Amino acid sequence: MLTVIAEICIKPGRRTAVLQAIEKLIPLVLAEPGCGQYQALTDHKAQITWKQHSPDSIFMLEKWQSLRHLEQHQQSAHMEVHRATIKHHVLNVKIFVLDPAA
Repeated sequence: MLTVIAEICIKPGRRTAVLQAIEKLIPLVLAEPGCGQYQALTDHKAQITWKQHSPDSIFMLEKWQSLRHLEQHQQSAHMEVHRATIKHHVLNVKIFVLDPAA
């Protein structure tokens, strides 16, 4: 199973709008073939010197059975609509596709 971590870098003050769009998207993605997890995470507010701070980012934690399933997810109609919905709120998206370390 692949693990995907996507960092969605949001324009300041727009995080709530993007989170609301993601909330609507989650059930559609979880119903896709090969999806084992699709969860939105936000920065934990703690003033710790060793912690990275990303208050204007949303992190997606995803599990996919295969790269083929992930690619089909990226090409799905609901993802096209979602990207169009949030595009004016987003500065950048970084996607990491990870394997378990041997």
